[in-house]
Amino acid sequence: MAEPALQGITYGRALEGLRVLDVAGTIAAGYCGKLFADQGAEVVLAEPPEGFPTRHLPPFAPGVAAPEASGMHLYLSTNKRSAVCRRPTEFVTLAREASIVIDAAVGEVRPLSTAQLAAVSPNALLVSITWFGQDGPYADFLGTDGVCQALTSQIDWLGEPNAEPMIPGGYQAQFIAGVTAFVGAMGQVLAREFGSASGTDHLDVSILESNLCFTEIEVMRAFKGMPTRTRIGVNRFRATYPLGIYPCSDGWLGVTVLTPSQWDGLCQLLGLERLAAVKKYREGEARLRDADEIDRQIAESVRGKSAQELSARGQALGVPLAIVPTMEQLVGVDQYVERGAFGEVRHPDVGSVQLPVTPFRLFGCPAIAGGCVARLGADTEALLAPSEAVP
Repeated sequence: MAEPALQGITYGRALEGLRVLDVAGTIAAGYCGKLFADQGAEVVLAEPPEGFPTRHLPPFAPGVAAPEASGMHLYLSTNKRSAVCRRPTEFVTLAREASIVIDAAVGEVRPLSTAQLAAVSPNALLVSITWFGQDGPYADFLGTDGVCQALTSQIDWLGEPNAEPMIPGGYQAQFIAGVTAFVGAMGQVLAREFGSASGTDHLDVSILESNLCFTEIEVMRAFKGMPTRTRIGVNRFRATYPLGIYPCSDGWLGVTVLTPSQWDGLCQLLGLERLAAVKKYREGEARLRDADEIDRQIAESVRGKSAQELSARGQALGVPLAIVPTMEQLVGVDQYVERGAFGEVRHPDVGSVQLPVTPFRLFGCPAIAGGCVARLGADTEALLAPSEAVP
C-alpha cells in the first residue's frame, strides 16, 4: 500500500532520460532491458537484419510471419525501440547517447568493444550477461538454462528417486540473470547520480553465478558437514507434506501444510478425520513417509469439488490453500485483476495481448503497465543519422 504522503502524487517515470542500448538480443539481456523500459528508460534494440534471437522463440502468434510473431519477444520488448544495424559504425552511432550498453559476448567479439564504447560514450556502463562470465575455465563454453540449473543443483531434487532428474522448461536461469544484471546496473546508475562513480565501467554478469542464490541451503548443509538432500519424489520436499497441487472440478488446488493445526484443518475440510486421528501424522516427516497413500486419499477427496470453494473454506480454517489457475484462467484471477498484474501489450501485426507487468512497484513514479512493441527496424531512420542509415 502506498505511503499516505504519496497517495495521488506521481513524479513521472523513475528512469526517464536514461538510454539503454541492447546489442545482445538474448532473454537475459532482454529482461534486464525490460525492467529499465518499464521504469521509463529509453531502451533501444540494435538488431541485425534478421532480428534478435528473441524474435525467433516460441510461442508464436497464429497467422503472423517471423520476425514479428514471437510472444516471448513481445513480453521482453514492450516500449522499446528497434533499429537495424548492418555496419559496425551504426552500433557506434547508437552508443554515443547511451548510458548503459547490454551485450552477451565474451572478450572482444562483441559488436561494440569496451575501447570503442569508452571512446564514444566515456561515462557509459557496459553490462555483459554471458553463461559463464568473461573469464575463468568455463568462459568459452556454451550454456543452457538446464546446464546452469544442473551446475547449481536445482534439478537434483526434481523427479522420481530412481530416475533421471527433471529439467524445468522455460528460461528461468536467464530471467534470474536479467534481474541480477538490472540490480547491478542500477547500483552503478545510483552511484553516478550521487557523484561517487564516473568513467566507463564493465559489469560482468554470469548466468551460472546469478543462479547460485538457489544453493544457499545446500551450502549451509555442506558447511555443517551434513549430507546433501536426496530426491524423494515429485512434489516431495523434506519435511513439509502435503506440499503440491491437486486437480479439482474447476482447476487445481495448491496445498501447503506445515503445522499440526493446519493438518487438522485440512483433514476436516476434506472429510479425512480418520487421518487426523493418526497420532504419528502430527509430524510432517511421518506424513511424508506415507505420502503415496495420503496423496491418493487427498486426490480422491478433492476430485469433483470446486477449488474456489475449498480455498475459501480452507482460509476460514487457517489452512494455507491457493487456487492454481490454468493458463486460460490466469488473467482473470481476482487478486491479479485488483493488483493490475497484467497489462495490455499491442503490436501492429499481432494485435493486443495481456502480459505480466514489472514485478515490483514504485508508488510515487509507477512503472509502465503494458504498451507497444515495435516492428523490426521501426526506428532505424529516426535513430541513425542519414550518413549512417542504410536503406
